[in-house]
Amino acid sequence: MRSLVIIFLFYLLIYWIIRRSTSDASQTINGTVFINGTVPIGRIDDDFVCATLDWWPPEKCDYGTCSWGRTSLLNIDLNNPILLNAIKAFSPLKIRLGGTLQDRVIYERNNQQPCNPFVKNESDFLGFSQGCLPMSRWDELNIFFKRTGAVVFFGLNALSGRTIDSQGSAIGAWDSSNAESLIQYTVNKGYTIHGWELGNELSGRGIGERVAAFQYASDINTLQHIVQKIYAGSEVKPLVLAPGGFFDANWFAEFIDKTTKSLQVVTHHIYNLGPGNDEHLIDKILDPSYLGGESSSFSSLQSILKKSGTSAVAWVGEAGGAYNSGHNLVTNAFVFSFWYLDQLGMAASYDTKTYCRQTLIGGNYGLLNSHNFLPNPDYYSALLWHRLMGNNVLSTSFSGTEKMRAYAHCSKKNTLGITLLLINLDDQTRVEVSVSTDNQNGTSSSQDRKEEYHLMAKDGDLQSPVLVLNGKTLIVDSSGAIPPLEPVYTNMSDSISVAPFSIVYVHIPNIDVSACTI
Repeated sequence: MRSLVIIFLFYLLIYWIIRRSTSDASQTINGTVFINGTVPIGRIDDDFVCATLDWWPPEKCDYGTCSWGRTSLLNIDLNNPILLNAIKAFSPLKIRLGGTLQDRVIYERNNQQPCNPFVKNESDFLGFSQGCLPMSRWDELNIFFKRTGAVVFFGLNALSGRTIDSQGSAIGAWDSSNAESLIQYTVNKGYTIHGWELGNELSGRGIGERVAAFQYASDINTLQHIVQKIYAGSEVKPLVLAPGGFFDANWFAEFIDKTTKSLQVVTHHIYNLGPGNDEHLIDKILDPSYLGGESSSFSSLQSILKKSGTSAVAWVGEAGGAYNSGHNLVTNAFVFSFWYLDQLGMAASYDTKTYCRQTLIGGNYGLLNSHNFLPNPDYYSALLWHRLMGNNVLSTSFSGTEKMRAYAHCSKKNTLGITLLLINLDDQTRVEVSVSTDNQNGTSSSQDRKEEYHLMAKDGDLQSPVLVLNGKTLIVDSSGAIPPLEPVYTNMSDSISVAPFSIVYVHIPNIDVSACTI
C-alpha cells in the first residue's frame, strides 16, 4: 500500500510539472514601452562599455574557492587568441587596469632591485605583500593593448608614502615620485595611456583604509600637475580620474568641490548585490525593486556634479555586482545579464559616460571564463550593447508588468532610428510589446522591418554559462574567433515578443525622434 501511495505521489508531481510548463509558462500579456523623444536625458561615450584587468594572483581565494587563475596583469597569457579576438571585437574596448592591490604596487626603476611579485602573507592587509610591476611586463602589456586597439586607463598607487593609523586613516600626502617615473617611462616609450586614475576604494569610509577628501583633492592636483608637465608637448593629454571608490555623498561633494580644475572623471564602484557567497543572489537579481535601488546613487552623484560647476563627468569605474570575486554559475552565468544590462541602462539614464565591468577576465564575474578564456553570456550582452546602443539616451517607461525593465537609446547604426533594450524578469509570462513614441518625425510603413536580438539561457537554465541568440547557441570556433551576432527581422507592424526570462535588443531604423538629431 505504501508503495502505491509513493507511485501515486510521483505521478502527481510529474503531472503538476507538465501542467505548469504547458499552462503557466504560456501566459501572454500585452505591454507598451513609452518613449519621449523630445530631448535626450543623458549622453554616453561611444565606448561606454568598459572592462577591468586586475592584479590578483592565483592564490587569491574567497569562501574556499580560488577563481582567479592566471588572469593577473602580471601573468595573463597575452597571446591567447580568444582574449585577443574578444577585445578586438569591440573596436575599441575601454580597459581599466586596477583593483584592490593597485595601492600596493610599486613600479620598477633602473636602480630598484629586486622587483618581486605579490606573495601570499596572511599577516599583511588583504593577505598579500607589496608587489612590483617590472618594466619588461609593462612593455608587453602596452604592445598587447596596441595590437587589440584597447583604450587603456591605469590605476596608480595612492598609498605611496603614507602611513596608516590604527583607525585605517591614511596620514600624510601622496608620494608621487614612483608614479611620475612610470608616467615618464610610458611617454618616453611612446605608449598611449588615455587616463591615469589615483587610488582604489579609499574614498569615504574606504575598504580597510581611507584618505580624507581634502587630502585626496590635494593629491589629485599633484597628479594633474605631473600629467600637464610630462605631456606638455602633446596635443591630447590623458584624463585624470578619481577616486575609484564607493559613493559617499558628503565625501564626494567635498572632493569634487576642491578639484573643479584638476579632475576630468569622477569614478565610483558598485557591488550592490552583497557578498559573493550570498545564497539569495539570484533572488536579488530577479527582483525589479532591488535592481532599482541603485538609482539613488546615480541620481545623487549626478546632482552633485551639476551643482559643483565642475566639467568632470561620472563613470562607473568598477562594478562586479557581488564582491569577493562573485559567485560561480551566477555572476558568470546567463542570469547575471539581467543585473548587468539593467545596470548599463540605468547608469546611462543618469548621464554616466562609461561603465567598467569587473572584470574582463578574472574571478567569477569576468566577461570571459577565467580558465579557458571562453566568453560568458555577459560578454555577448555587452558586445550587443556596444554595437547597438547609441550616444543619446531616451526617456523610457513601461506599462503592462512590473517585471519588465525597458531602456531606449538613439541607434548607433544610423543617425535615424532607435534601439530598445527589454529585460523580462518573469519566469512564466511572455510579453507582447508595442512601442509608443512621442515627438516622432514622419511615419513608417508596415513593410519596414526591425532587427531583433533575443537572448536566452541554453536549455532554459538561468545558471548556464552558455548563451542562445535567436535560437542559436553562441560558440567560439577552433581559431578563437568570436561568432557573428545576427538579428532576426520582423515587420514594423508586429509586436515585440519577449519570452519569459529573456532579454531582447530591438533596432528600429525607421523611427526618427527629435532627441536623435541633437
